[in-house]
Amino acid sequence: MRMMWLGAAVAAFLMQGSTSVSAQNARIDQIIDRFEHANQWRDHVMIVAHRAGWKAGGKITRPENSIASIRHSIDLGVEMVEFDVQKTQDGELVVLHDSWLDRTTTCKGELVKHTLSDLKGCRLIVEGTGEVTDEGVPTLRDMLAAAKGRIMVNIDNKLGVDALPEMVSVARDLGIERQVVIKQNLWNADKIAEMKAVMARVGEGVHFMPIIADDAVRDARFIETATKAFSADAVEMVVWRSQGQGMIADGGPLFGSRARAVAARGDWHLWVNTYPIVNRESGLLAGGRGDELATFASLPEETYGFWAEQGATIIQTDEPEAAIDWLTANGYRTPYDLTN
Repeated sequence: MRMMWLGAAVAAFLMQGSTSVSAQNARIDQIIDRFEHANQWRDHVMIVAHRAGWKAGGKITRPENSIASIRHSIDLGVEMVEFDVQKTQDGELVVLHDSWLDRTTTCKGELVKHTLSDLKGCRLIVEGTGEVTDEGVPTLRDMLAAAKGRIMVNIDNKLGVDALPEMVSVARDLGIERQVVIKQNLWNADKIAEMKAVMARVGEGVHFMPIIADDAVRDARFIETATKAFSADAVEMVVWRSQGQGMIADGGPLFGSRARAVAARGDWHLWVNTYPIVNRESGLLAGGRGDELATFASLPEETYGFWAEQGATIIQTDEPEAAIDWLTANGYRTPYDLTN
């Protein structure tokens, strides 16, 4: 009898593990589908965790750009994580925001003066508390492997555009290129042509997203030209607040009626960034309607609700948990079907 009970328990455990993997696969497939078919999901706001998800309530609670942060974002139900990619002295692709190691690791000095082997002794720290973690500086391969089959990835390339094919090659080697979004700032025809040449080297499968900033582009016709050139599924719209300007009352030219019409015609997402810029004046991004307004002023409806009503269907934030909670409670998120 005991052996029969043990066998049934083992079978149940294995089935539970299989169900969990199946649910994960179903969710990542649905995330990608929602990303690739914006017009079908205008009533759902996807969330991107900036620096993989390092903050909560305005405080740094996890090491930025870490595997631990990716796992936490997955647990929260985030659709995509963003992280920064650079190179070591010996040409290895690693994930680190700064060009120096000092702020986020136990090591010192410029990253480009260290080999990957040198970094093995470095540990990531939680900047807000100084806590030293067990995690080292991750390679791009490490981070993509942690995301595989679970969450989409937005690569912030801290190198030149010529490094993008190598980054995508790592994703392709892992078989997850369709989970990856690469991007580049575009503001004129020359930049579009330059990026088209790079994408010819990158190859098929990966998503390319134009970045459009309202201090350089205010014409919806250029946005349409840029998105058509790459069959874009999303555009990262950077909305600045000028110094001395108050909180914006509308989304400006990048979220105006013409831009939204172009987005609908091209079937792509309007993406907005609500995170604050470190060591800069508060509220520069999102026209003053960013994470600080949501957290410190306790006005999430004036941040996440505002941008959802302006047509944003992707929000990149330092506060993924708060954003998901408010958007879900107020009908801006549609649950994923994990039963299949």
